[in-house]
Amino acid sequence: MRLIALDIDGTLLDSRWELPEANRAAIAEAARRGIEVALVTGRRYEFAMPVARKIDAPLTMIVSNGAVIRTNDGKTHVRHMLPRETAGRVLELTQPWRDCAAVIFDRPLENQIVLESMNSDDPIRTAYYTRNREFIGVASPLESCLTEDPLQVMLSGAVAGMREAEATLRGASFAAEYAVAATVYEARNFSMIDVVNPNCSKGSSLAEWAALRGVAREEVLAIGDNHNDLEMLTFAGIPVVMGNGVAELKNFGWHETASNDQGGVAAAIEYFALREAAPCV
Repeated sequence: MRLIALDIDGTLLDSRWELPEANRAAIAEAARRGIEVALVTGRRYEFAMPVARKIDAPLTMIVSNGAVIRTNDGKTHVRHMLPRETAGRVLELTQPWRDCAAVIFDRPLENQIVLESMNSDDPIRTAYYTRNREFIGVASPLESCLTEDPLQVMLSGAVAGMREAEATLRGASFAAEYAVAATVYEARNFSMIDVVNPNCSKGSSLAEWAALRGVAREEVLAIGDNHNDLEMLTFAGIPVVMGNGVAELKNFGWHETASNDQGGVAAAIEYFALREAAPCV
């Protein structure tokens, strides 16, 4: 085992969005033994780093569903941007869901997330706005923010509405110009849709990074729980689904570990990566 790829929400973090000590310790031990650990997430880099900083290990960050890869030193190795012309067409196509749309850019701080309005009755989106206020800008109409290529267009909201939006996106005449990644939390009635570069996914970027590092897919352990982890798990030589994972991922006969509230990540790392791994000399 040379590379461990971990989703964050629903996988590394428990249901209270806290990092279990067992997971922290297992990752630190894997890194100590010379195994590279990558956080592979739909989160933006700035939103993923507070989690990374809680782990005493050098981590590779594969963020925005694979659109950006950065190493622990902050160096950007890979960026897959969504052409702004395509982003504009996506915004036009998803006009019925404009109140829950955002355009995400790879910028140092301000205006990483651009909305048409910050008015929302959705408590989940309101909490997101509050946590990310320093990164948020407003543009009306939203298309006017497309002065450069973004990382993605993002939609979020109730599951039923987002399923309609996802179907619209997948059925569009120009759907080949982008990729769609969906993250669904049925119990919370909340879903997110990320529209990214057509050659971009957690799996394709993990494969790209493994090739750059000279790591064979058989040497990759990946752990995930949601729909947007499918490609990552398909690529990995050892795919592991969380006990709390969506039903779709449990239909492939992959390994299954405990839930995110039961230290499932730590259990999988200990079983597949640490049992016979010898410390580096």
